[in-house]
Amino acid sequence: MSREGRIVQISVSAGGVPKRAVDEARVTADGIDGDGHRNTRYHGGPDRALCLYSVERIRALAAEGHPIVPGSMGENVTIEGLEWSAVEPGTRMRLGGRVLIEVTRYTTPCFNITSSFTDGDYSRVSQKQQPGSSRVYARVVTDGVIRRDDRVTLLKDEPALLDGNEP
Repeated sequence: MSREGRIVQISVSAGGVPKRAVDEARVTADGIDGDGHRNTRYHGGPDRALCLYSVERIRALAAEGHPIVPGSMGENVTIEGLEWSAVEPGTRMRLGGRVLIEVTRYTTPCFNITSSFTDGDYSRVSQKQQPGSSRVYARVVTDGVIRRDDRVTLLKDEPALLDGNEP
């Protein structure tokens, strides 16, 4: 299993999808500066500050004929090189040299991302129906700036913060 990867794309929007690529962004407990959400009941907030996804999963879906690209499903950080099935709630990661995040849960796909699928079947990225295919939400533990091509490191051996305890 690969414990290191890299940021392929950082994506933001005023709200909704697709999100557009930026070369770098400031990350705080509120998420990525410049990124908005149309529906804050289901998106954003401290436990959903970031949405992350695997570029390998995107490429596999595109190879099936789906018109999916990084940012089209609303993810803020698209990552390459990690064993995506190892990215699960409780997993901690370092983005770049400073930003520390913790995965809080799998996302629940919704109709807003139907345009990323030829048949509109967004359940293709449902953790319940397709284990290992979901995007994930994460909280930000340590703020900082991330850049395209920054290293991403899985920190599996560090204690989880899901119980609310700080490091």
